[in-house]
Amino acid sequence: MSDKVWLRNLGGGRALIRLAAALLLLFAVMAQTREGKASAQDGEDGVHDSFLVLGQSAAFTGPAAALGAEFRRGAVLYFDQVNAAGGVHGRSIFLLSLDDGYEPDRTLRYTKNLIDEDGVFALFGFVGTPTSKAALPLATRAGVPFFAPYTGAELLRSPFNRFVFNVRASYFQETAALVDYLVARELSNVAVFYQDDSYGHAGLEGVIRALARNGLSVGATGTVQRNTTDVAEAVERIASADPDAVVMISAYKSCGEFIRKAKEAGFDGPFLNVSFVGSKSLAMDLWLDARNVVVSQVVPFPADESISVVKEYNDALRAAGQQGVVSYGSLEGFIAAKAFVEGLRTAGRDLTRETFLSALEGLGQLDLGGFALEWGPDGHPGSKFVDVAVIGDRNRWLY
Repeated sequence: MSDKVWLRNLGGGRALIRLAAALLLLFAVMAQTREGKASAQDGEDGVHDSFLVLGQSAAFTGPAAALGAEFRRGAVLYFDQVNAAGGVHGRSIFLLSLDDGYEPDRTLRYTKNLIDEDGVFALFGFVGTPTSKAALPLATRAGVPFFAPYTGAELLRSPFNRFVFNVRASYFQETAALVDYLVARELSNVAVFYQDDSYGHAGLEGVIRALARNGLSVGATGTVQRNTTDVAEAVERIASADPDAVVMISAYKSCGEFIRKAKEAGFDGPFLNVSFVGSKSLAMDLWLDARNVVVSQVVPFPADESISVVKEYNDALRAAGQQGVVSYGSLEGFIAAKAFVEGLRTAGRDLTRETFLSALEGLGQLDLGGFALEWGPDGHPGSKFVDVAVIGDRNRWLY
């Protein structure tokens, strides 16, 4: 197992009571899931008479920790609400989450544990492109659904893999929206700062494609290694090209450090980020340096309660006493959990992985309350929603 296992988000005045309850629940679930596959209904891993176990490997420590924590917070918020109402067809849903620190070698090891030792029904909410890339072959070989990965990489869309169900829009769609934002402002000398791994390369390819459609090309590039903030060389390379704008494909710590150092070097933006950066964490990290920072978003503004699913999310936060933790990341987790539950309800009480996959594909166009998903037998693209938001100083969202 990992060095961290989370079954609940703890906090508030009842933290010790919640901790004790979570530990008891953890031991009960682990004991039952490891008794053997015979304990699961009809031999299907993770499906028990009164509960269902999902597995997640994500970053809960390190420079990308907030990405995993926020997504999980929103998912657990929805699952807890469903469980309190009696579960789905009499089963409560439990999310067994392991901390991979956004390192693919740990993801590989934990995914194997989740499938082979813990016998989870599905893999849910894996965070990142390099980590999802490491886990995907294991999930595919074992026939385990890989649901709502927190990445827009093409490797999860093409070639088509029946076990992968995307919820968020793709990085190609996000980077196209960012380039459209630049073109509309007649900014043509575009540099790219990117993480030197499969995530950064996926984003870079999206920028190159979007610029090419507008008769433009990348003016300069700079890179950073995953889970580091060593950006000095990248700042120097990009600043020397005197760009009109910088598109950024990394996580909030490295992007925040790049923005600060670029401003110190005399370049004041705009700085355009894809959603994986972690909007709330980036805004908090920059605080008084957030002017001219733009982020593409793959879910609606999390305070816009005119959208049905956003109101549902905020109502759930208020009911749980968590109204102070609104974020794009937790809204995405909430939406992903809601979509997963729709699949479970459609699949019925006699649940298997095959009935679940077929149920999801049979949903076709799924409206979750102002947020639409598309899944079918020939593709599981998820959402097409992309918006562009601009951050102001002191964690203020200008639009």
